[in-house]
Amino acid sequence: MKPEALTAHLEVFRSRRVAVVLLLGFASGLPLALTGGTLQAWLTVSGVDIRTIAWFTWIGVPYLLKFLWSPLMDRFVPPWLGRRRGWIVMTQAALVAGMLGMAATSPDDSLLLLGLFALWVAFVSASQDIVIDAYRTDILLVAERGVGAAVSVLGYRIAILVSGGLALILADQIGWRPTYVAMAALMLIGVGAALWAPEPAMPPAAPITLRAAVIEPLRDFFTRAGAVQLLLLIMLYKFGDALAGTLITAFLIRGVGFTPTDVGVINKGLGLVSLLLGALVGGTLLTRMSLYRALMWFGMLQAISNLSFMFLAWSGKSYAWLVFAVSFENLASGMGTAAFVALAMSLCNVAFSATQYALLSALASLGRVLFGPLAGELVSAFGWANFFFLTFIAALPGLWLLWLLRGRLAPAPAGGQAY
Repeated sequence: MKPEALTAHLEVFRSRRVAVVLLLGFASGLPLALTGGTLQAWLTVSGVDIRTIAWFTWIGVPYLLKFLWSPLMDRFVPPWLGRRRGWIVMTQAALVAGMLGMAATSPDDSLLLLGLFALWVAFVSASQDIVIDAYRTDILLVAERGVGAAVSVLGYRIAILVSGGLALILADQIGWRPTYVAMAALMLIGVGAALWAPEPAMPPAAPITLRAAVIEPLRDFFTRAGAVQLLLLIMLYKFGDALAGTLITAFLIRGVGFTPTDVGVINKGLGLVSLLLGALVGGTLLTRMSLYRALMWFGMLQAISNLSFMFLAWSGKSYAWLVFAVSFENLASGMGTAAFVALAMSLCNVAFSATQYALLSALASLGRVLFGPLAGELVSAFGWANFFFLTFIAALPGLWLLWLLRGRLAPAPAGGQAY
């Protein structure tokens, strides 16, 4: 690549829009582990049985249903900070309240009450995702989408490492309740990002009526050629990766025998290093590769990475295998997610970005949320090693469908010159 072309590619990393997307990615990812892996660890060390823990994955159902109320967030504009940023700050305030509610209870006091607070956090977090995803789609220039997708994933995964890794270490030292209070305080990063964030140069007008906010986004999408096949691709592309992650914390603590601190330091801390590398590699490649090639290569890597946990299950409590599995999974999953976000943004009409992106991301969450109880049954029936092999098999239909649809994806790269 010529030096001037390389300079043009790297210039997008200095954009204020890209910096805001990074910080909002952090705000979006922070609540997820607190109702997922971290809560799973809390339940595990409290002695809750694996089937009950598996059912707690349904707390994430709001992530599947968020497209139902996303038209409201497209239609109505808060009286401050604009159509997107106003909603972002409102949801962040509600998230702080929900996290403090979780901190006020415990599995020993009332498992039901803890679950209800966690459900509230998941609902508000899904609502925050609606507007953050829409804002990212609205604000980024076409040339910034590849890097924007990568840094959004980077911020998102760093937040998960904080609320899923640092939180586990803190919980071992200071207890679960103070840890959740500390995580609530970190949401101020998102508030600051929303206040600093610029408005789009030409913000799309909100739908005039609620009916238009519901019907027009769907009509716009489903009148496109191959719309149903593209939705199926969205649903299947990260299915295997998401299914493997549903019970990963319970696997490492109860299935293999690592301590919460081990999981926090190695699974999350080392994962951050791998994630940084994956984000840099993925973001750079997304500026040069065609979207199809990025999706295919990154998708194959994330499918194969599931097998590393199968070998960890076979080897038992092996720190060497844990380091390898964690590094490989974070690298591959981060790259695959960056390509997926670029795909989803390319499919959205900015006039209806909240509703359309909510629908796409909800379909992508099926493996992580809807099939959580099934994951628990599979582990109970076949064991951990066979479970992770099945998640590898579950990733293959998405890659096959991607190959079939290769001619329908935009041939241009996410921002740059294709190979």
